[in-house]
Order: sequence, then C-alpha cells, then structure tokens
Amino acid sequence: MKILIIEDEPELQEVIRESLEKENFLVETASDYTSALNKIISFNYDCILLDIMIPGGSGLDILQELKDLDKSDNVIIISAKDSLDDKLAGLELGADDYLTKPFHIAELNARIKSVLRRKSFGGKNTVELANLKLDLDDRTLHIENELLALNRKEFDILTYMIVNKNRLVNKTSLAEHVWGDHMDEADDFEFIYSQIKNLRKKLKESQAGVEIQAVYGLGYKLMVI
Repeated sequence: MKILIIEDEPELQEVIRESLEKENFLVETASDYTSALNKIISFNYDCILLDIMIPGGSGLDILQELKDLDKSDNVIIISAKDSLDDKLAGLELGADDYLTKPFHIAELNARIKSVLRRKSFGGKNTVELANLKLDLDDRTLHIENELLALNRKEFDILTYMIVNKNRLVNKTSLAEHVWGDHMDEADDFEFIYSQIKNLRKKLKESQAGVEIQAVYGLGYKLMVI
C-alpha cells in the first residue's frame, strides 16, 4: 500500500514516515503545496495524509484538486487547526477522517488501516477469494489453511491484484504501486517481472484458486480459476 504524507514539519514528517515504513507501507512525502500538487497529479496513492496549513497554499485546495481529479478517496487530514468549520470543510471536500495535532502515532496507524479496509475491502482486515485468505494486518496468506510465505513485494503485488481482480493492471501502475515515484523503469519493470514470476509459481505450486495471467505487452490480470 502506498501512502503520501503532505506535511511541512520535518520532524513530524520523519516520525510518521518511519512509523509507516515499519508497518510495511510504501511512503512518499511532500513538504509544500507545489510538490504535493505535482505528486497527486502524477501518481495514485492508497492513502494521503494531508496537513491543511502548508507553504505555498492550502491543504483544502489540495483536497479540491483531488476531488476534481476524482482521486479524493482515502484522505486523512492531520492539522493543528481543530475548529468545526475546518473539519466540515475538509470532510465536505472528500476527506475520510480528521486527526488533530498533537496525536499518537498508534492512533494515526489505526485510522489509516481503518480507512484502507473500509475503502478497499469493506472494512474487513481479512480478505477471502477462492481458497485464499489474506490477512492485511499480519500480512500473511493462507491457501487451504496452509501458510504460504511471501516476501513484502509479493504480498503487495497480490493485494493490489486482488483489489483489481478481473481487471487489466498495466505494468506502469503496478510498478508505481510497488516502488513509488523513485522507480527506474528499466530496472523496476524487470524487478516487478521477477517478483510476479515467483508469485505465480508459488500460487500454482500451492494449488491456489486464482492465477495471475499475463496480457502480452500490456500487463496482468488476476482471475479465479
């Protein structure tokens, strides 16, 4: 899962980033309005943590831009401004939650996971498809009640494919989801290919009820078999 932190306080930004990376999230950051706007226009994120007061503009304007781009899902406002008007304005523009500074990092992590489960998996922390059971909190996969070991990238790829089951997932969007905006296309496409190859082999050998099908030159589809 890929998260964007839009926060101009360096120490807080770093604390949040380190905490989320320990939870195995892929994390990107922006410290001002312009860099934040460039990122939300160029990339897709599973969750955005948004400070209302940022240099160069307002977080509410970022929310409006996300709404115009139809990307306003999974936004959590983190701000020192705690007036009711600010909260209502943010929620009306599409934010999913509002957390007032100062806050405990554990609470932020819980809010993020809650939003992701609610949006992607109907509020569940486990996902079942065919004979697969995916635990999003423990990051484990069971097939027919047998644990199948996956590395971090394999788990992220499988989760993303399940969210988009039966849809064509192109190589670029998959690479961005797994590697973020720091990807080097030649190297990371090869890396993604090797991870998917290993994941497909593991699923087949474990007699999984799904398979990741390659669509030549375009990308991949996850299908129930």
